[in-house]
Amino acid sequence: MQLPEFDIAIVGGGVVGTTFACALKDSGFRIALIEAELTSQAVSRAQAYSISLLSSRIFEGMGIWQEIRSQVETYKRVQLTDANSPNAVKFAPNDIGTETLGYVAEHRVLISALHQLLKSCSNVELFCPAKVVKTEFQANGATLDVILNGEIQQIRSHLVIAADGSRSPLRQQAGIKTFGWQYGQACVVATLKLESPHDNTAYEWFWSTGPSGILPLTDDRYRIVWTTNRAEAEKLVALDDRQFIETFQQRYGSKFGTPQIEGNRYLFPIQLMHSRRYVLPQLALIGDAAHSCHPLGGQGINMGIRDAAALAQVLQTAQKRGEDIASLKVLRRYERWRQWENLIILSITDILNRTFSNQIFPIVQLRRFSLWFVQNIPPIRSLVFRIMSGLTGRAPQLAQR
Repeated sequence: MQLPEFDIAIVGGGVVGTTFACALKDSGFRIALIEAELTSQAVSRAQAYSISLLSSRIFEGMGIWQEIRSQVETYKRVQLTDANSPNAVKFAPNDIGTETLGYVAEHRVLISALHQLLKSCSNVELFCPAKVVKTEFQANGATLDVILNGEIQQIRSHLVIAADGSRSPLRQQAGIKTFGWQYGQACVVATLKLESPHDNTAYEWFWSTGPSGILPLTDDRYRIVWTTNRAEAEKLVALDDRQFIETFQQRYGSKFGTPQIEGNRYLFPIQLMHSRRYVLPQLALIGDAAHSCHPLGGQGINMGIRDAAALAQVLQTAQKRGEDIASLKVLRRYERWRQWENLIILSITDILNRTFSNQIFPIVQLRRFSLWFVQNIPPIRSLVFRIMSGLTGRAPQLAQR
């Protein structure tokens, strides 16, 4: 029996994998998007992300930003503070010549908009819920064994894209090595409903236990990403709502009033991971399958969105030239583009976390001088924010439309 044939099979239909599929809407490629989680489950996930200006421009180029924008919150100020120091670095839109600095989007908003766009992608076939249990690569493509409706179905694809997370089975099966480390830290994530309207400011506090972010959400809510050691994180999650709010106020003072907890709290461990290769013949890694980093500055999701847009551009350019999209020659163009840019961001987040997560006196003095320097030298302040927003690297064509 002849197997279903695809040009590209994407394993992993999260935000990054689905962004990649949608970015190829008008490419003419026949695409299989394979996702283990039902769409209804994905929509219900209580995650939220800081969305950079470059990511918003990529979504705008795909034609879905208007829908997303009406359901996300903007932040027009970013404040970086070293623990209880009275001095802070304050970023504003005029630092980079824009109307805003970024956005905060809940997972359900992004995935719903992407799936709505997916319905108009006649070249994409969605396998969901489905799980890839075996992949065999041959000279002219790959055969994937997919569990769908309780049965194993085989499909063929010329190129396979691993968008299957930081523990990527595809990456491991391919023998692609990674480097990195666990930080010994964990993030406690919670959503707070404020008593009064927030001020559209995103906060990043650097404590000796690790940096913590507080991001504005719609409906006068804030998303907390509280970094500390694993034992302390488990205690924070175990507190009842009243105790958690009291602990939060002890740390951050009365600035946020007496908020209410909305939904559940959860924690996740933190690691740095970077793949030594992003590509092999017939295989490319994107998003968390290629890299993962400290949540400082909300870099992870934005790096993945840029991966998706960059790879889509590389493949469509190769297609127009009549080149083999699964060849190492073509795929290495994507690797050269994204690997070094991602490594720079990973290095910056790692250095910041290590520099600020200690109380060694000379380092404390050095970092506080550095913050003063950034705050008081406008060109440096502008450069720092542009780097962290992805605005200094090579922008995909989707972001230029």
